[in-house]
Amino acid sequence: MCHQVIQIDKQVVDLEEGVPTVIDPVTAIGLATTAFNALKKGIAVGKDLQDMGGQLTQWAGAISDLDFADRQNAKPPWYKTLGGGVQAEAMEIFAAKKKAESMRKELKDYICVMYGPSHWEELLRIEADIRKQKKEHDHKRIEMQRKIVEWGAGFVLFLVITGSFVGLIYLRTL
Repeated sequence: MCHQVIQIDKQVVDLEEGVPTVIDPVTAIGLATTAFNALKKGIAVGKDLQDMGGQLTQWAGAISDLDFADRQNAKPPWYKTLGGGVQAEAMEIFAAKKKAESMRKELKDYICVMYGPSHWEELLRIEADIRKQKKEHDHKRIEMQRKIVEWGAGFVLFLVITGSFVGLIYLRTL
């Protein structure tokens, strides 16, 4: 099988694993919107929720990724705070979460009217399962990668500072 990696905006997606290595709120809300529109069309033509499993999974996964990006941005790594991009990302996440709330409300209204409240409860169970699965697998892997980068950057910074200090002492002794 051919191993492919594609880039969508700022998000890199490994097609072999199907898991993003970076959670970008703009891409997450874009995926959620695409799935949401497909769900609306399916509901409008009378499709059953079980027949729209792929769209439900995509929508719930994107919403889960958005929540994960919000949690990540709440406690950014030290090297990211130096660049000052945390506030801009926080605004992107805020806007995306507001859009997601609107989608959730509209989806609830559609499902409750067309299928009844019990189907909305079913959707919430599906979403909870997907959120749990993503947390256990995808998000844990992303957190591990983030920790490796943090420790690596810290180690490199330590080596640079230690080397500079040793070099300064060496120069003073000459």
